[in-house]
Amino acid sequence: MTSKRYSLRAEISTDHSVAVKPVLERMFTRGSVTGGEKEGEFRVQAEMEGSSARELNRHLLSELRRVEKKTRLRAEWTSEGITERFFDYVLKGTRSA
Repeated sequence: MTSKRYSLRAEISTDHSVAVKPVLERMFTRGSVTGGEKEGEFRVQAEMEGSSARELNRHLLSELRRVEKKTRLRAEWTSEGITERFFDYVLKGTRSA
């Protein structure tokens, strides 16, 4: 499988932001991670490489849920003019630019 470069925009909600923040900082060293401790919600803008948006989304949410099972993810993955929106593991829609 070939690897594609995806642009990620995500909102992550959690009840245990102290545990989730280090995971986000480790995964997105070149991206932007904002929010955190007080409100329990993070915003991420970053780029990642992978075979598909579904695979990258599954990997991200699995890593987050290893430290906090109640973590919720709303993500938009964009590559080659196509954006795929996910809520947790579920694809909610696809649109072309």
